[in-house]
Amino acid sequence: MRKALLKPLSSAIAKFLKPPKPNSNSFKREYSSSSSSSSSSSSSSSFTAPLPPPEWVQPLNDLSDLISNDPKSDLKPSPWVPKILHFLQTTTTLEQDLTLFCKKYFIKLPPTFVAYILKKSDHLPNWPESAFRFFNWASNQKGYSHNLECYVFLIEILCSDSQFDRIKLVFNELQSKGFLMNSYAANSLIRSFGNGGMVEELLWVWRRMNENGVDPSLYTYNFLVNGLVSSNFIESAERVFEVMENGKVKPDVVTYNTMIKGYCNSGNLKRAVVKFHDMEVKNLEPDKITFLTLMQACYSDEDYPFCLRLYNEMRDKGVKIPPHAYSLVIGGLCKEGKSTEGYTVLENMVANGCVPNVAIYTALIDAYAKSGDLDTAMRVFERMRNERFEPDEVTYGVVVNSLCKNGRLEEAMQWFDYCKLNNVAINAVIYSSLIDGLGKAKRLEEAEELFEDMVKNGCTRDSYCYNALIDALAKNGKIDEALALFKQMEDEDCDQTVYTFTILINGLFKEHRNEEALKVWDVMIDKGITPTAACFRALSTGLCLSGKVGRACKILDELAPMGFVLETAFEDMLNVLCKAGRITEACKLADGVIDRGREIPGRVRTVMINALRKAGNADLAMKLMHSKIAIGYDRVRSVKKRVKFRNLVES
Repeated sequence: MRKALLKPLSSAIAKFLKPPKPNSNSFKREYSSSSSSSSSSSSSSSFTAPLPPPEWVQPLNDLSDLISNDPKSDLKPSPWVPKILHFLQTTTTLEQDLTLFCKKYFIKLPPTFVAYILKKSDHLPNWPESAFRFFNWASNQKGYSHNLECYVFLIEILCSDSQFDRIKLVFNELQSKGFLMNSYAANSLIRSFGNGGMVEELLWVWRRMNENGVDPSLYTYNFLVNGLVSSNFIESAERVFEVMENGKVKPDVVTYNTMIKGYCNSGNLKRAVVKFHDMEVKNLEPDKITFLTLMQACYSDEDYPFCLRLYNEMRDKGVKIPPHAYSLVIGGLCKEGKSTEGYTVLENMVANGCVPNVAIYTALIDAYAKSGDLDTAMRVFERMRNERFEPDEVTYGVVVNSLCKNGRLEEAMQWFDYCKLNNVAINAVIYSSLIDGLGKAKRLEEAEELFEDMVKNGCTRDSYCYNALIDALAKNGKIDEALALFKQMEDEDCDQTVYTFTILINGLFKEHRNEEALKVWDVMIDKGITPTAACFRALSTGLCLSGKVGRACKILDELAPMGFVLETAFEDMLNVLCKAGRITEACKLADGVIDRGREIPGRVRTVMINALRKAGNADLAMKLMHSKIAIGYDRVRSVKKRVKFRNLVES
């Protein structure tokens, strides 16, 4: 009789019972009411029928598609599946509600059901958290034990959310189970662990495959190589690649793309190019992923000619060129100053049905402007607007900067006003360009007003803005205001760059405030800022013109132990002295450079000839050229001595 009762139970529940509401309190009330009613009936009746045991329900009538890559289309989920999914999506008391639901309907969820839910419900909100809780709840069912697929699907879910602590817990439990590995599970685990950079776990799966006699497929190898590459284990990936080349399963385009990606990400562009050429030897046609990966690496490595070569090869082979590839090529050509070639690529892009973007137009505008063709730059800007591409703050920054550098300040101010009226974000580049332009036009009051407006408009003042105003003040004789701004820059924690110190040093020397200039130099060195050739040139020029050539040489000697090597320092000093007509001091400096072994005598001689010529002293330049100075010797008694530069002015 009990057997007869059990058989129709599942179908009766599926047919007649209404779907439960997601509110857990309703389950408690229904369950308590059913308990109270059963207790009352037991008190009123002397005979009670035994409750049937819970039934293991299945997710499908036929379970053959659970792990299959080609599921049958006619199989429908069990009525229990949407009910369980509803709990996972809506309830916060997941474990309690699932328990009450299963008790009410006398069901239990077997591993096949749990695996099905884990596999099919990746669209649910906060799914990694719900999946982990559901997995743990299922394991607490009486007589239940997870199968391999439950672990595989949960690890895949957790890896997608980078929950590595939970992954390790689940993986440790999986290791202890001793399941036989199959091809689908191995592929999934290798892919998951590879994407998560969990190399130890990935290699454990690989060993289990070998132990269980599972032959790796091409997909397995590709997942393994990708996992090793993603974890930056390039040498291990190379060994796997060699095994593939020498084995039955040969590398395909995906394998090569993965290796090329690994080499590019590790900065080994040469090896990536070699692997690219190997594809041709193996008669494997590279696809757009191959080309795009290499082009991105070439662009990052500033190898723009090879980037262009790859683009041309894509065109020759008929490979569809993605929009990003066009962006890389145009960007590279623009950085090399080849704006016309970049514009030609833009025309090809449009002709092939690809839509350019704001960044491409901005790069072209900048390239034309930097090459001195501002009119063409503005025509490209107008074309961009006519084609309904809305310029952003970067584009307007390029336009304003270009106009200011070309002296078209009023136009730049008009575009600045346009940005304000049309709620375009005004960045620091726009402000610094205008401040610099106004300063060079000696419109200091307007420049200072813009500088103050930056804070009012919520734009952070960076070192470029400070440097622009400091430079304008220093060049217009307002060095004290420039120093005050320098102090304000420090108070606001704005980085003081080497250019900031160069401006102040140059300005102080022009005002004959030499000691203050030297103090500014010392502050720069104490801050650990590396002086550039231009910075030392400003210092040495000021010292040389004030008759302190020895002080400049001493500072230069102090820089050497710090690792600062300024190769053109002596050349700059000789040029300054010759230009100022201080030939005697220049000759003394040249002799000192040679005597201390700082430079090759022949090079010092060439530098001195050029310095005299540039200073307009052609007679002395010719005299030096036809003399033995620095390259010949005079015999004094029995000693040979090099002919000194001072002979140039003494003879």
